[in-house]
This record gives sequence, structure tokens and C-alpha cells, in this order.
Amino acid sequence: MMQRNVFNQFQKFLKETDGDFHILEQRIPVEMQMEYFKYSDHLRRTEVSPPDETICEHLLSDLQNPSSSHEEKKHALSMLALSKEVKVYRLLEQYVRDAEPEMADWACMALVECRIMLESELSNEKQVYISTGLGGRGNKLRFFALLSSSEGKPFLDYQKAIVEKEFAFAFPRHDCEIERLTIGTRHVEMVFLAPIRANIKSLIDCVMDECNQYGDFIAREYTVTNVKELSEEDIADILKEK
Repeated sequence: MMQRNVFNQFQKFLKETDGDFHILEQRIPVEMQMEYFKYSDHLRRTEVSPPDETICEHLLSDLQNPSSSHEEKKHALSMLALSKEVKVYRLLEQYVRDAEPEMADWACMALVECRIMLESELSNEKQVYISTGLGGRGNKLRFFALLSSSEGKPFLDYQKAIVEKEFAFAFPRHDCEIERLTIGTRHVEMVFLAPIRANIKSLIDCVMDECNQYGDFIAREYTVTNVKELSEEDIADILKEK
């Protein structure tokens, strides 16, 4: 979950960083991503990198062997990801499409890493990889936002209509896409896509200011995260604290 200082640092990093951005589009738990990165880093330090053609053939054989264990497949995927061969990248693409559920997330991570390795080799330009728990699409990251009513008062019908109208009007103007907007009795949940360098805080603040012209009914504090969609229990705890 993004606290204000962390959120500002994240936005600052995106604005100041040059290079080709790659966004992990799938929703993969952050814990799984960290496990993959740790494993991949270990391979870089202990294995031959990148693997040559002969090693790649053996790895692909292990990956396609029904009797291979999940650990063996994880090793094969992570090693293949270090390859800088277009052929290997295409084979990984195919594997991701048909991967068994237990290997799907790991395979997606390997495919992204392989793409970055390949593009770095071909373009000689800096490649920047961005991964979040909620993923993204194209050059946009996915976020979850939670807003609450002022003083815990139930929203009136006209207030709910204003919230829906103002967000629907403002977000597309900043190239942001609302995937879900849910207005509850005392809170608003929103899942949206935003360009990587968009000033999300400024945009949400602006929409809230417009809404609050009609009665100051939205609390100034809100939550934005790109780690996960908050559960009902998470939301209840946050609203209780407020």
C-alpha cells in the first residue's frame, strides 16, 4: 500500500527515469515476484549466463517433459529467461499460453525477463522493468483507490451521482481508464489504469475538489495502492481507523 512519502518517491522515480519501460501486465502476487527475482539473481551469480544453444535445448527438454518436477521447470524457465535468442523467447511465449496453473506466474516472469534481455542486446538502450501486484496494460499501471465519506456519513444519492460523473469525466482526459468504480454506503472503490508518469495524486485531489463543491462530503484522506485490491476486511479496518 502506498503511504504518501512512498507514493511520492514512486512518482518521482518514474518522472526522472529515462529508458524503455516494460510493465508486467499480469496480476502476480508481489511475494511470487520477489521469489522469482531472488532466484534469478542467484542463477546470474552461480550459473553460466547467458546459456548457449546446447544448454537451451536441454532446458527446453526439461520444460516440456511431463515428468519434470515444478522445481525443475522453475529452473529451466529462469535459465531460459537469461537467453538472448529470439527463438527461445518465442518458445517461452508459447509455453506461457499453455502453462499449467502452478507454473503460470513463474512462466510470465521468465517471459518478461527474457524480453528485457533480448531488447537490451538488440537496442543497446536502457531497459526499465516495472512490476506491481496489480499489473498493468501497455504503458499504464493498474491501481486501486479507496475514498471515504466525510465523518463516516452515508452518501446521498445525488452525491453518488456526482462522484460517478466527475471521475468518468476527469480520468479519460488524463489518459486514465477506469476499470471498476463501486460506490458503497460510505466509501468509493476504484480500479483504474494510469500512464506510468501520470500524477495520480494531483488527479484524484482535483476530482475530489470538484465533488466537494457540492457539500464537502468526501474525506480528504484516501488510499492508493498498486499491490493488490483491498479485501472487504481491509476496507473495514481502514474505515474504522478513520
